[in-house]
Amino acid sequence: MEIAERAQALAMKIRKHKAEIETEEATKNAFVMPFISTVLGYDVFNPSEVIPEFTADVGTKKGEKIDYAIAHDGQVQVLVEVKKINDPLRIEHASQLFRYFAATNARIAILTNGEAYEFYTDLDAPNRMDAKPFLVLDLSDIDATLLPELAKLAKDSFNLDSVISAAGELKYIGQLKRILAAQFRKPEEEWVRLLTNRVYDGSFTQRVRDQFLPLVEKAMGQFLNEQVNDRLKNALGGPDAYVSVSSGTAPEQKAPTDTRNNDSPVEPEANENTERITTTEEELEGYRIVKAIACGDVAPSRIVARDTKTYFGVLLDNNNRKPIARLWFNRSKSISASSTRTRSRPVYRFSPPRTSIFMPPSCEQQ
Repeated sequence: MEIAERAQALAMKIRKHKAEIETEEATKNAFVMPFISTVLGYDVFNPSEVIPEFTADVGTKKGEKIDYAIAHDGQVQVLVEVKKINDPLRIEHASQLFRYFAATNARIAILTNGEAYEFYTDLDAPNRMDAKPFLVLDLSDIDATLLPELAKLAKDSFNLDSVISAAGELKYIGQLKRILAAQFRKPEEEWVRLLTNRVYDGSFTQRVRDQFLPLVEKAMGQFLNEQVNDRLKNALGGPDAYVSVSSGTAPEQKAPTDTRNNDSPVEPEANENTERITTTEEELEGYRIVKAIACGDVAPSRIVARDTKTYFGVLLDNNNRKPIARLWFNRSKSISASSTRTRSRPVYRFSPPRTSIFMPPSCEQQ
């Protein structure tokens, strides 16, 4: 199973159980140890690989311990400090990491609450942990572009030099992406001024600002809409694939020869014979597109996939009574969407071009 699948499987476990976790120790056992073992591939019960409550000989306070140290080739390479699930990660809570980073040969430090993982190194000054992470992985909304870098810290593909060399670029790209996401969500005046000055020759007065702010917001929303729509067309078969509105009833197709992949991060329907269900890449791509659209209105962690024999379902809060969409991809291709005000109905089928569809803006990528 690839690292992406392992991370998605853990993400689903976190969504299912995070409400039950109330302590830091429970966070370690339920989420952090599985991350170290199943995602990164280290044996958490082998003290030559994973050292719990690690202590350094010098440079730290008496009795102070770090939650985990991960060793590779006999040397401590990664330090891990854990906070309780749902607790915000702040650099002021990482004082132990700072001290241990300076007192050991470790080049990577991780601050985590079991769901969000912040990765630090020493780009700014040798042997001194940076104040800002070079990589932030949020398992509630996984950025697939970060997984190849995460894989370089896994046991079977460990490559510290490559991680360090890429850390500088990752650090600034991550910060820039978060700034851009914030501007797309709520443009600041300087951002509005920058774009307005590119298209308007007059002075940037308060009146002009008030005039252009909604235009900037609308333009950015339409831009994201077009990007999502382009990706949807590509997922459905390239630039020649079109979608059209349909008022028919979506058929429920069966796939009698399906076999269930036990490693799939998608939850099967509770009453289904799971041995006859398989989750295809096409269905997963459809789920990602639906999630990208829906998380503009709800938290990504609330959007859950559930596969059945007849269709692939996307649910709100993992609740069958709160369906968002159903994907019929087994034979004839169709999708239905649900509304709180109307019954579920099909919204498009694959067919020759008749009309375009509108896609709302994508959600923020953290």
